[in-house]
Amino acid sequence: MSAVTGPILPQEILLAEPRGFCAGVDRAIEIVERALHKFGSPIYVRHEIVHNTYVVNDLKTKGAIFIEDLDDVPPGATLVFSAHGVSRAVQDEAAARGFRIFDATCPLVTKVHVEVAKLHKHKGHPEVEGTMGQLDSGIHLVEDVADVARVQPAQTVRLALVTQTTLSMDDAAAIAAAVKARFPQVREPKQQDICYATQNRQDAVKLMSPQVDVVIVVGSPTSSNSNRLREVARKLGTDSYMVDNAEELQAEWFNGRQRVGLTAGASAPEILVRQVIDRIKALGAVSVRKMDGIQETIKFPLPKGLKADGGGDASN
Repeated sequence: MSAVTGPILPQEILLAEPRGFCAGVDRAIEIVERALHKFGSPIYVRHEIVHNTYVVNDLKTKGAIFIEDLDDVPPGATLVFSAHGVSRAVQDEAAARGFRIFDATCPLVTKVHVEVAKLHKHKGHPEVEGTMGQLDSGIHLVEDVADVARVQPAQTVRLALVTQTTLSMDDAAAIAAAVKARFPQVREPKQQDICYATQNRQDAVKLMSPQVDVVIVVGSPTSSNSNRLREVARKLGTDSYMVDNAEELQAEWFNGRQRVGLTAGASAPEILVRQVIDRIKALGAVSVRKMDGIQETIKFPLPKGLKADGGGDASN
């Protein structure tokens, strides 16, 4: 008789590097926390500061109130714009109402806004709404290659292309190629719009996916860059799942999967990664190994008015 064998359980967790918070997310969260410390609660935040449930709920407990309509902000209040940016109309309305304003828009998103302004992304995503809101007209949204064939610009001689910062690099390249094929004279940005953190995390998943049996992405459903990480793994033929927290892990995902790849979107805190590791260990994993990868050292300065205690530069 042959020996009875049990199910194959996960043995090793392979951690992607880099993963988790990027400089823009770090800066945005710090802006809200420092505003709370300096001015007291409540601090009003226009849209989720970053797309992560844990982060938003944590800031709520500290006194942040998240709103979509400026009518919900009382006169004289402190208002923070989220990391995704806002339209010119929202900026102008907030200024007209006299709020104390701190702009937590990621500087790399601001770069795209500046490109759009000088030259004069997924539907419903606040970054795209903020970007398209930099102009009153003459801006068209294409979400896939098929959209390129349907767009009808008023003229085709002076066209320019920008992208949402958190797209899949492969998808963005395919759409850009379609735009250039239809409009050969289109002007592209001098530097790629997709941010360094998005690119680095996608590159890490591309490297990791062939080495593992399943990929777990820690990120909230509203996080564009987290969704792209899951898609990158799947396009490489590796099963992948995205979870907001460890409780969402399903034991059946790991049946017969000895090596688990683990990464996190740019707005997901490391504490959630650690909780996911603990849960996978409870399912059988006995080792955790961090992959070699790029060490990110970028740090963006904070806005004026939020300097560290003691008068030091807020970017330190």
